[in-house]
Amino acid sequence: MGVIRDHPELVLFLCLALGYLVGKLRVGPITLGGICGTLIVSLLLGAWTGVEIDADVKTVFFALFIFSLGYMAGPQFFAHLNRRSLRFFALCAIELVCVLAIAIGLARAFDLDVGTAAGILAGAATESAVVGTATEAIGKLPGLTADQIADYQGHVATAYTVCYLFGLITVVLYTSQIMPMLLRIDLRDASRALWERMRGADGGGLGEDEREALPGLVGRTYLVTHADGRSIGELEASFDERITVEAVRRGSRDVRPAPDLELLLSDLVLVVGRRRNMIGAGRVIGPETAGIPGVDTPLASAEIAVTRSDVVGRSIGDVQGAHPMFMDNGVYVTEVVRGDLHLPATSDTVLARGDVLTLVGARSGLAKVVARIGTVARNDATDFVYLGIGIALGSLIGQLSVRIGGAPLSLGTGGGCLVSGLLFGWFRSRSQTFGAFPPQAATTIKDMGLAVFIACTGLVSGPQAWPLLKQYGALLPLAGIAMVLVPASLSLIVGHKLLRIEKPLLLGAIAGQQCSTPAITAITQSAQSSVPMLGYTITYALSNFLLPLTGPILVGILGG
Repeated sequence: MGVIRDHPELVLFLCLALGYLVGKLRVGPITLGGICGTLIVSLLLGAWTGVEIDADVKTVFFALFIFSLGYMAGPQFFAHLNRRSLRFFALCAIELVCVLAIAIGLARAFDLDVGTAAGILAGAATESAVVGTATEAIGKLPGLTADQIADYQGHVATAYTVCYLFGLITVVLYTSQIMPMLLRIDLRDASRALWERMRGADGGGLGEDEREALPGLVGRTYLVTHADGRSIGELEASFDERITVEAVRRGSRDVRPAPDLELLLSDLVLVVGRRRNMIGAGRVIGPETAGIPGVDTPLASAEIAVTRSDVVGRSIGDVQGAHPMFMDNGVYVTEVVRGDLHLPATSDTVLARGDVLTLVGARSGLAKVVARIGTVARNDATDFVYLGIGIALGSLIGQLSVRIGGAPLSLGTGGGCLVSGLLFGWFRSRSQTFGAFPPQAATTIKDMGLAVFIACTGLVSGPQAWPLLKQYGALLPLAGIAMVLVPASLSLIVGHKLLRIEKPLLLGAIAGQQCSTPAITAITQSAQSSVPMLGYTITYALSNFLLPLTGPILVGILGG
């Protein structure tokens, strides 16, 4: 025990290891997740060992977490502040008003201290960031002794753990199993039907375990007979530029294809284009061959960041229609990445500034398309100058304070870094030429920052956990369930009856307003489609920014 108390870093990383192991345990469609697992383990180890971690460690890692969260959400957050997303914003407003009202009502009715009320809000809303913003705000309340602050901050962690568990189970089951029954839909069929409408002429919807048997973009090799004496430019023009000659083998040597190059009898050519155009290519060029030895199909890919103003806010189908070179050169959008979320690359997917598109097609055609979309995404190394300035500025913003009802209210380091992260992420997305923060790096820092913060909080709060559970008994789990059911049910009614949101998108949006990754995972698994993710991303981006701010607001109201 002495070694452990002398080296608290041992306990800290043990909490991470065991916590994420516990978080992987699965009961049906439900897993606790690494963060909740870490908090449970750290509470137990904290009560057993009495180890404490320096408070500055929590502050530093929470700043890293919240800035990374804001940085990743910034581009889509500002992109969704428009009239088209207003109906989804209404769902987030329902979430915010409900969780704040219920938390304040419970605090008044049962005489809850500010820490317990904040923990109920954080856990029931399944938003771990509220733990940090509320804990920090409690530390700045006037008139409290150091022991009172420590007790209230411990109550945040304990109430969060219990309410999170019941809130998580409720939101997963309610959105993925019960809501489809209330809407009287088969979620898989509804998602497939919506996908087919969204994709239009691009093809029908595919389940997540399905692949196209006949891909649209293909390569074929031909022996030149009929096209003897015709130039490559003339040949491509005869197909309205919908095929591209990518390679020419003349005898034993390769000839660089150029528009004015004349094809000779017995040349072998590699042609890339849409399947329907390739069907007739043999009648114009010559018989199809098995392949050209030593020449692979040169389909190239490029990751392009959406930065052009004439592309932002338009669907993929609209962009392809406005720029015929997509069709002319057989270039396809195969993937859309928004922050750390992968969206279906359908014709109806609306592009936001900062989205990274994966384009696949013939190399010559790909080069023509890239400039019409944005810039080549360069995310190979983290710009620590940009990162450091952003976190420092966020810390300064967090120190600003206003008085509401006689009580000081400030964003704190967490809220300030969230705001600066949003701004810095948005500003970076406008050009993608500076301030690189690769998604993998941002995700790692975000997850590590939150996990370490939660572990530190749990270790300190462990001794206060059991007395709080005995004091409130069934109130905490019931509060966790109620704070999920009330806003989710209201959003279901408003979204379906008033806003007329498509049902699969509505389910995803409700999971997003709750910032619940396990819920959207369960929904997409039930739907066997990623279509509900389109609704999830909008509310997820908005709630990721707005929900953490409820911590200081609640503390300011109750603490005053």
